[in-house]
Amino acid sequence: MKLKNFIIITLLIPFMNINAQITPNNLEKKWWKEAVVYQIYPRSFKDSNGDGIGDLKGIISKLDYLKSLGIDAVWLNPIYESPNDDNGYDISNYREIMKDFGTMEDFDLLLKEMHQRNIKLIMDLVVNHCSDENYWFQESRKSRDNKYRNYFYWWPAEKGKPPYRWSFFDVNSNAWKYDELTNSYYLHYFSAKQPDLNWNNPVVRTEIYDMMKFWLDKGIDGFRLDAFQFIAKDDSFPELPKEIADKPTEIIKYYVNGPHLHECLQEMNREVLSKYPNAMTVAEGAGDSPESAMKFVDPDRKELNVAYHFESVDIGKHISDFGLVKYKNIFSRYDKTFKDKGWLSIFMANHDQPRMVSKFGNDTPKYRAISSKMLSTFVLTMRGTTFYYNGDELGMDNIRFDNIDDYNDVETRNKYQHLKENNGDLKAYLDDRKQTSRENGRTPFQWNTETNAGFTTGKPWLKVNSNYTTVNAENEEKDPNSTLNYFKKLVLLRKNNPILVYGKFDLIDKENPNVFAYTRELDGKKILILLNFTTLDVKIKTTLKLNKAKVLLGNYDKSSANGTLKPYEAVILQLN
Repeated sequence: MKLKNFIIITLLIPFMNINAQITPNNLEKKWWKEAVVYQIYPRSFKDSNGDGIGDLKGIISKLDYLKSLGIDAVWLNPIYESPNDDNGYDISNYREIMKDFGTMEDFDLLLKEMHQRNIKLIMDLVVNHCSDENYWFQESRKSRDNKYRNYFYWWPAEKGKPPYRWSFFDVNSNAWKYDELTNSYYLHYFSAKQPDLNWNNPVVRTEIYDMMKFWLDKGIDGFRLDAFQFIAKDDSFPELPKEIADKPTEIIKYYVNGPHLHECLQEMNREVLSKYPNAMTVAEGAGDSPESAMKFVDPDRKELNVAYHFESVDIGKHISDFGLVKYKNIFSRYDKTFKDKGWLSIFMANHDQPRMVSKFGNDTPKYRAISSKMLSTFVLTMRGTTFYYNGDELGMDNIRFDNIDDYNDVETRNKYQHLKENNGDLKAYLDDRKQTSRENGRTPFQWNTETNAGFTTGKPWLKVNSNYTTVNAENEEKDPNSTLNYFKKLVLLRKNNPILVYGKFDLIDKENPNVFAYTRELDGKKILILLNFTTLDVKIKTTLKLNKAKVLLGNYDKSSANGTLKPYEAVILQLN
């Protein structure tokens, strides 16, 4: 090679590398980026044996329904063996199926039948804590020198009371429970029946990694990591600042992103996830900011791949109270951080939230269906992996229980008991729960007009919403204008337009208090999405030329491209 050519090539190499580095790695195609993930709460989906509890055979019987939705994957809430203190999030055996749900043979058949329909299965991985009926904990309680003792966090009583830690579900919000057997306290960030696992112990980590391989070797397609932000703890338990002792939201900041959290995730990746490169991993509650969320899913860090943050749902009772401009700013902040790398989830509901249409839309008879369609439009057209909660495709809404006896939820019942013991305002609490309780989202799926909405022939474990006679899958499948059929159109539109998956996001008319408007842009093509979050007729301000725009989909019979929106109207426009 001539010296002149060698010098030129040498000089060009750094520039070639720079160009490679600035190509956004979030444009790299992955199945889990393109997937529409449908969340099934198994206890409430479909009961096959009349005991009032949804089960695996019930899900199997409805796989053709799932296939008809067009979804790509199912996130299944915990089905492991459990005494059910927190509806399966208290696991007594990670390698067995809860008897309420069926058998391991039922699970194997479910997985096989799902895969035959090209539907992937994502399971919940609940390893911040287990059940106090788990063998590990039962052994741990027996003596201070038991080999399982260090699987959990114990504080000997002779050292005095342990430094205060707040609990989500404890009646007195105390995360330490005294155990007489060894004169010690054990730690539980959630229910007293959910002792926290000690991730500082390498043997515990190995147990968990082996369990993960057990399920991945069965052929599941990934994990959603539950409450994982809490696993890392300073086991000397230093005193928390006194000024935050009665402020749970401040205390939680001391729980997340603890010491060695990301080291544990990187170890998990090395020991397990790297060996299953097509597995999807979802970081629930990823961080307390866009920057901290990125740490979980930055590909260079080799941890997880989808960030599932809570800021967009932690907005209070209703979006109208929070304010749409503030809500839009949340997504703008996250998109700014994630525009070139990492990957987000997009969702408005899950098993820990009230119904989507009751929190973000309008569930009055006049607007329930139309606002539900508008919200579905949002979830299916934003950048990020779509997570969609079962029943929202029907426009199911809050049941709003009147009596504490109607609730099964450990969180609601324990907070009620605390207020009762301390002469609190029980009526005000129940009134609040009508809008905010997570059991609003857990009522049985409404299949048809038969008794109990076709969910069960027995007594349902949780009451069925009385509007099932009109809001149900059977009715909506027959109605071409139903929320169900609109959802199917949205899924198909997303699949046929990669711009809705990988396209750049830009907010339009950002200070508009009534409309959420944004563009998605990819390979010279641009789509505009207009969403009216109010009962008003509204218009957007934009310099975009709408006169030649093509309506791709809208939630009214006739949608226009003039930027004027009817109440809760959603319009998707092709601009070029």
